[in-house]
Amino acid sequence: MKKIDIRADIAVIGGTGSNIHLENAVEPQIFTPFGSSSSKITIGDFKGKKIAFIPRHGKDHSIPPHNINYRANIWALKELGVRFVISTSAVGSLNSELSKGTFVLIDQYIDRTKKRVDTFFEGGQVCHISQADPYSEYMRNLFYESGKNLGIKIHNGGTYVCIEGPRFSTRSESHMFRLLGGDIIGMTTYPEVVLAAEKEMCYCCIAMITDLDVWAGNCPNCGIVTFKSECDKCGSLIQKLIVDVPEVMKTMKENTENLKKLLEMTIPKINTEKDCSCHHTLSNSIL
Repeated sequence: MKKIDIRADIAVIGGTGSNIHLENAVEPQIFTPFGSSSSKITIGDFKGKKIAFIPRHGKDHSIPPHNINYRANIWALKELGVRFVISTSAVGSLNSELSKGTFVLIDQYIDRTKKRVDTFFEGGQVCHISQADPYSEYMRNLFYESGKNLGIKIHNGGTYVCIEGPRFSTRSESHMFRLLGGDIIGMTTYPEVVLAAEKEMCYCCIAMITDLDVWAGNCPNCGIVTFKSECDKCGSLIQKLIVDVPEVMKTMKENTENLKKLLEMTIPKINTEKDCSCHHTLSNSIL
């Protein structure tokens, strides 16, 4: 296989409604053992750093979350020399304290997917990768400090419930995910995060809340409450809330500028020479 000459230390995996502009951009052809990546990977300059950018759902957003070739995407980024991965993701809130427009820097996940291939190790070698702390604390703290300095709504830490999709949840499922300890719900962090660990890359997920999923309702007197027929506090009838594509896209559009500022302020601070445990995850994982 031809060696890739163009390299990048940092990758941005763009989710719904996110994109970045790179200077001096090129799109090298990369072949993977797992087929085609979601799109050609663009490599260019961004605030003094060499960045690889890939739109997770394809350039025209035609790939649904359950059909994304996660292995090809991560393998291709590793082939380019990437050591730090920044993932952006549109999510719903399961936590009454996390409102629409808030950025959540994930530190845990709960996998509720069903059909996704989630490892590079399918025979020959057996790998039991650690996922006790799956997200990069180093990058999470960098983004959190930038968010505070920018004055945007940002929360450091949270549990991402990853569902198969592409459908949204029922109300019963939404209540269950809250009981499980989920703070937000989405369809893309898994298996992306575990595959990045198997390739010994630091992985950070910036999740933007676009909706309140379907556990919530709106009381005319008390505001957002857990949905039921009547409000426990005042007895008023509660309006059902639903989640749909227009709501997601509207919130994403409104907050795109904040995401851009967050990336612009934080990416230059990433020390690409930094060594951490993320870069040695296989040392105690292979049988």
